[in-house]
Amino acid sequence: MEEENQAMKLYSHPMSSCSRRVRLALYLKGLKYECITITAVGDPELLKVNPMGYVPALVDGTTVVSDSYAILLYLEEKYPQHALLPQDIIKKSINYQAASIVSSSIQPLQNTTLVHYIGELVSPDEKLPWAQNHIRKGFVALEKLLANHAGKYATGDEIYLADLYLTFQLDNAINRFKLDMTEFPLLLKLYKVYCQTPSIQQIFAESSQQQIDKSLFNFTKPQEA
Repeated sequence: MEEENQAMKLYSHPMSSCSRRVRLALYLKGLKYECITITAVGDPELLKVNPMGYVPALVDGTTVVSDSYAILLYLEEKYPQHALLPQDIIKKSINYQAASIVSSSIQPLQNTTLVHYIGELVSPDEKLPWAQNHIRKGFVALEKLLANHAGKYATGDEIYLADLYLTFQLDNAINRFKLDMTEFPLLLKLYKVYCQTPSIQQIFAESSQQQIDKSLFNFTKPQEA
């Protein structure tokens, strides 16, 4: 009982897409938590719970979970309210696939650390094309994957796992990496719906509020998981 009464802690950065998808899941499930904002690479407090030094990391009582995919599946198992996965096995598989495309084939290749490395290794002028190229490849796959399954959201009329991954990846692609979305009408339509969804608006608003602290603007984002 004592463990159940302890508020969860989420180690996060406001502009981390990986952190924001977990924060959206916590919001949808109505779970209270303390958000601990990480503002420095190698933060000692973060390293105590995740020796890799990545955000996000979740502390739930005596349980520590890092990596956003693992955190989301943990939350789904322990806190089933507002299911993140549909019951239909086909739609469930589409959610797994969409989440995997973002987490494995897009996000790592446009991660801030890697993009900066490309700039140093090749040329600063290659940073944006590198990120755009790998985002585009993933979006081609996602546009085809979701074509026969999308409703209001990615796989129907409820927000599921795929939407948690797509929302912030689309936001990065459009606003940070200036990707031309002309060839992705379905993904662009979904993004417009996401931007009008109250729960998602709340996460965007919290991220903007946290950035009022000017010290965050000079933060070199840690690796995300």
